This record gives sequence, structure tokens and C-alpha cells, in this order.
Amino acid sequence: MLIPLLMATVGLIGLVWSADRFVGAAAATARGTGLSPLLIGMTVVALGTSAPEMVVAVFAALDGIPDLATGNALGSNIANIGLVLGITALVRPIPVPFSLVRRELPLLLGATGLAGYALANGILGRFDALFLSLLLIFSLWWLVRADTPDAAPMGDIPDLALPRALSWLVGTLLLLALSSRILVWGASELAQGMGVSELIIGLTGVAIGTSLPELAACVASALKGHHELAIGNVIGSNLFNLLAVLPIPALLAPGPIDAAAASRDYPIMLLLTLAMSMLLLWQRQGRIERLPASLLLGCYLAYLGWLGLVGNGAP
Repeated sequence: MLIPLLMATVGLIGLVWSADRFVGAAAATARGTGLSPLLIGMTVVALGTSAPEMVVAVFAALDGIPDLATGNALGSNIANIGLVLGITALVRPIPVPFSLVRRELPLLLGATGLAGYALANGILGRFDALFLSLLLIFSLWWLVRADTPDAAPMGDIPDLALPRALSWLVGTLLLLALSSRILVWGASELAQGMGVSELIIGLTGVAIGTSLPELAACVASALKGHHELAIGNVIGSNLFNLLAVLPIPALLAPGPIDAAAASRDYPIMLLLTLAMSMLLLWQRQGRIERLPASLLLGCYLAYLGWLGLVGNGAP
């Protein structure tokens, strides 16, 4: 038990440190390239903090357990909305950019609908991977094409030249992924040592662990005043999970999926996505305040409790 505890602690420290540096490098990159912080948050930051999900998906599919990858993609989206967005807005209310509601939110809703269509027949195949990947390419093209850099202050930005900012961005991205992997391993070993079932570890520990980079990056962004990086990271990470992570098991290990993914976890993800969308539409000229944030977090905790009951054999 001592080694897993030590590894979990090291992973957590590395995660917090690298997230803080990663946010600063992303903001400096946005300034150096002339791109908006929102676009950087939805692409570079989101891709970096989604790297753990991608690594898990690849190894799970290659190891012959694609359901772990599918569950991780859905579970991470649920955690991003309920846990990450909820805690971030509790720490500091998040302003909602109108451009997010007008351009980026419809992309997420479309990706969520297509993911549901891919899961509906109980099989993830290469055709599903193809049209999800095509939507990812379109989404990236649309975001770059529609980007409108904002001249407003971006908060505290490190004084880094573009090449150095990009170097820090890549380095801290790798450290984020490595730290989250170490933390997930340590936490999983601790859970097994305490007698927690493998099902609960898979549905909660892996999804929460791979969402920790998003949580660390979003909280660091909010505290530093880079609010667009925070909200953009949540939307962008969910897009990447559906359009980049979900196609991995479909490509590497196509075939039937666990029926619970479509019947239980996808509807929860859909409901939370719709709830977040309504909240963003309602707050499009204001901020996500602490009360709705606490409701999102409460919904996520209730979901975890439900999974605990299911894992213990409750109906």
C-alpha cells in the first residue's frame, strides 16, 4: 500500500505543477500566434488534457478490452461537466463568451448526437470511426476559420517568446499525461487493496483520473484570469473525447460494446450536456455562478453513488 500511496502523491504534485505551467504556456502561445484564448483552449489545451484518455483508449483496445476505452470516453465527458466545470465555477464564477454559445456549443451538441447514433446499435465499427473522425476534422477547420482574436486583456501572461512558449507547451503537456497516468495507477492500486470492485474502478477511477488534467488546467486558468481557456477546455475536451477518443476502439478493436454504455452512461452524458448547454444559453451575457455549479457537481456525485449501488449489486 505504501508504494501506490507514494506514486499517487507524486502524480498529484506533478499534475498540479504541470497544469499551472501548461496554462501559462497556452496563454503565451495564444498571444504569440494571434489566436484567441478560446480557440487555444478548445484545441491545444483540450488536446493536451485529453491525451490521457487517448493513451488509455489505445492500450485498452490493443489489450482486447475496448469497453474500457468506450466507458472512459463517456465517463470523462460526464466528469468534465459535473466535476471539472462544477468545481471550477465554484472556485471562481466563469464568464461565458457569446462566441462560445454561437459557434462552439453547436459543434459539441452535434458530436454528442452522432456519438449516440454510433452507440445505438450496440456495435462500434470502422464506419462509425470514419464519420466521427471526419466531424473532428470539420470541427477543427470550423474553429480556426471562425476564430476572432479578442484584444481584451487575457490576465497574467508569462513573458515567453513563441518558440519557448511552444516548448513549454509540449513539455508540460507530456508531464500532464505522465502525472495523470501515475496518479491513476496509484489510486487504482489503493482501491484494489481496499477491496473496491474492478467495475467501480473502471467506471469511476479511470474516468476521474484521466479528467484530472482538465480539472487542474481549468482551475489554474480560472485563478489566473484566463476564463476563456477554462470554458474552452471543457467544451474542447468533450469534443475530443467523442471525436478522437471514441473512434480509437472502433478502429483498433471494432465490434460489440457493453450494452450499459448506450443504455445507462450515454443518456447521463447527454442529459448533462443538454443541462450545460441550457446553462450557457441562459448565462450567455453573464457568468456561470456558484449555485448552478454546485448543482452540476451534485448531479455528478449522485451519478457516482448510483454506480456504487449498481456495482454492489443493487437493482
